[in-house]
Amino acid sequence: MKLVLLVVLAVLIFGPDKLPQMIQNVSRTLRKIRQFSDNAKQDIRSELGPEFKDFEFEDLNPKTFVRKHVLEKDEYGLKEIRNGFDLRSDVAEVTDAVNGRETHEATVPATGGPDLLKKPQRVQPGERPPFDADAT
Repeated sequence: MKLVLLVVLAVLIFGPDKLPQMIQNVSRTLRKIRQFSDNAKQDIRSELGPEFKDFEFEDLNPKTFVRKHVLEKDEYGLKEIRNGFDLRSDVAEVTDAVNGRETHEATVPATGGPDLLKKPQRVQPGERPPFDADAT
């Protein structure tokens, strides 16, 4: 609908005899701008040297840079860390602790992490306490 409106306005403003010439001029100008942009990019890449041969100008956009270098690549284990946070269960545990309720088993994270609200078991006299190699 918008395209039809633009065509009708162009015909009314420029007239049917000048419209083809205007379209050629606009397309020629766009082609020159695109060529100028491509040449500028090639000049910058050649000036930066071979270290930046894979440099993309779209990476200068902060969102694109973060998405490409942080979210897609998982060199640092960020996905594992991000998936390790279970905010709903943490909020439920805090809410239960504030209200003085016992935590439910459904609120314990399914990531296999330690249950920090679990009450320690009493050791019977003469029994050895459990050894935690990670805690020492």
